Amino acid sequence: MPELIIAPSVLSMDYTRMDQQLRDLEHSKAKWIHYDVMDGHFVPNLSFGPDILKQFRQSTDLFLDVHLMVTDPTFFAPVFVKAGADSIVFHTEALDNDPKKVKELLDEIHKMGVKAGFSVKPQTPIEPFLDLVEDADLVLIMSVNPGYGGQSFMPEVLPKAQALKKARDKKNPNCRIEIDGGINAQTAKAAKEAGVDTLVAGSYVFKGDIPAKVESLC
Repeated sequence: MPELIIAPSVLSMDYTRMDQQLRDLEHSKAKWIHYDVMDGHFVPNLSFGPDILKQFRQSTDLFLDVHLMVTDPTFFAPVFVKAGADSIVFHTEALDNDPKKVKELLDEIHKMGVKAGFSVKPQTPIEPFLDLVEDADLVLIMSVNPGYGGQSFMPEVLPKAQALKKARDKKNPNCRIEIDGGINAQTAKAAKEAGVDTLVAGSYVFKGDIPAKVESLC
């Protein structure tokens, strides 16, 4: 099983204190930054474009994990790779839940020289995509409905992590299992027990002592 990684979501960052919070992250056990891209179509909200990602890239050496919640991930993937992403994660639902299309985009992202992964919403079954752990660096399970921060964790998604772990252990031991939505010290424990090794946490981390909050997830 890959080592545990905490990936704080900068969707919840206090942008009046961006420099300080970024330094706090760098002095914590967090190794990744999770960067949510929302287009107002795939999800009913708007967030960051590539220019903000460029500023993060210039400001930190932390791994930039870019989560595309967009209708056209094939178009946007190279835009965010060029802006400095270290990994691109896109949604199966944006590609008609077609495993063939998902594999094609994973392959295209890999050709750009970064890590590639796919994500499923809470209502989307994971079974059609289990074989694709061979082609992915990570799989992101949404434990809230994507589009807004601060939602409550949905424990009913945890069997997806268990199924992914079985497939990962057989097909690609290096594929990470990531979860995003409602993560705190309690839900992190349940997620880790289900096989998750990469935890995205937003409001929980940024409302308080950042290094201590990150530590509580480990």
